[in-house]
Amino acid sequence: MSDQQHNDQGADRRDFLKAGAVAAGAALATTLFPGGVYAAGDDEIRIGIIGCGGRGTDAARNAMSAAKNVKVVAMCDVFDFRLKESKGILEDYVKSNDNKFGNKIDVEGRTFLGLDKYKDVLDSDVNYVILATPPGFRPIHLDAAINHSKKINVFTEKPVAVDGPGIRKVMAAYDKANDKKICLVAGTQRRHQRGYVELMKRVMDGNEIGEIVAMRCYWNQGRIWFRDKKQLTKHKVKPTDLAFQLHNWYHFVWTCGDHIVEQHVHNIDVCNWAMKGPPEMALSSGGRAALESGDPREVGHIFDHFSTEFVYPNGVHMNSMCRQIGGADANFPGVKGEAEAFAGTKGTCQTSPGNYVLNGKSLMTKKERDKETNPYVQEHADLIEAIREGKHVNELKTVADSTLTAIMGRMAAYTGRMVTYKMALDSKLNTMPEKLPESVESDMELKVPSVAVPGVTKYS
Repeated sequence: MSDQQHNDQGADRRDFLKAGAVAAGAALATTLFPGGVYAAGDDEIRIGIIGCGGRGTDAARNAMSAAKNVKVVAMCDVFDFRLKESKGILEDYVKSNDNKFGNKIDVEGRTFLGLDKYKDVLDSDVNYVILATPPGFRPIHLDAAINHSKKINVFTEKPVAVDGPGIRKVMAAYDKANDKKICLVAGTQRRHQRGYVELMKRVMDGNEIGEIVAMRCYWNQGRIWFRDKKQLTKHKVKPTDLAFQLHNWYHFVWTCGDHIVEQHVHNIDVCNWAMKGPPEMALSSGGRAALESGDPREVGHIFDHFSTEFVYPNGVHMNSMCRQIGGADANFPGVKGEAEAFAGTKGTCQTSPGNYVLNGKSLMTKKERDKETNPYVQEHADLIEAIREGKHVNELKTVADSTLTAIMGRMAAYTGRMVTYKMALDSKLNTMPEKLPESVESDMELKVPSVAVPGVTKYS
């Protein structure tokens, strides 16, 4: 790269590191360990759910499991059957023995159906919103929530965008959230998981493994779900392009970002956490080896495997691998299909959910691991406690940068080119369709790009 590019990128990274250190410190300061998982205080938390699929529904349950005086007051989705399923699940939870705090759901007259109905949720009497739609919509919803006329605290699922223009919108929202003192926690739940928090403190202090010299991370698993059009007709939904693509959101880049962005961002985020910031560049390979070929409007166009080399400012290389291929080995001996590892000048460590090994020794006993609090609950406990105690926590910068790191990897694999942090951030490629139908029932055609071909697909 040119000297000017290097200088511009260095300035971007310095700004990030300063902001990221503040955000990370705030997150760690509010993290509670077992015995204190539940957020204290009495201020009512009134939740609006934007995106009522499995993740949005579970996130609402997690929030109700994290603190007392929590109520779900508004919901929206594009599919009526999703709304009804989610409402029923939450009502069953409220009536169950699991609802230890006696929390409630009251959404009478406040269940909204449609692409633009997130506005109605925000306009309802909410002070806490859960953003859990397909991630392509996340920048739009973050911008709307944070710039709303009233103060609304935010729990956002990861990733927070699928392309450079989306990331730029998210970074602007991060600054606005700081100005308004809005509390925001992201669904990178490892940052709220006791074992990860303790291990990362010990990694970053440098006393036990020294300075990090190399890293690797991976998420290898079997094939991801695919929903055919019969599932839509079963729910009395016309299988239009928009309905099909939203129902199969994982298989389209504009909604998902590909699985390196949607899923592998968790592992990438741990590596960025350890390095206190993002890499400078990425070189990657990948492809669509096991998924069906055919019309991308019918089968999607994501890759099923990526292998990426990320390079950090001090020359540290991180090897990243992710795949979703049925029948293939997912694990290394003694290690699950998702993990991170660091090699330092003094020692090594290896992490995966529930398994934390430092210089060959487990950080936690099996009994301690079994008692480790659910990080999906903990992240809401931390957010609610910050709100009630008047602390300001904002994780949007760190999750935005880990999202952009994953986007770098995808862009490098799709094009066969080296992609830098600045190239990804400045990219003009907006994957969102120029115009969306007003309803999932509309017959408007939504074109889908062909599967990327490395060396042929152009960088934008």
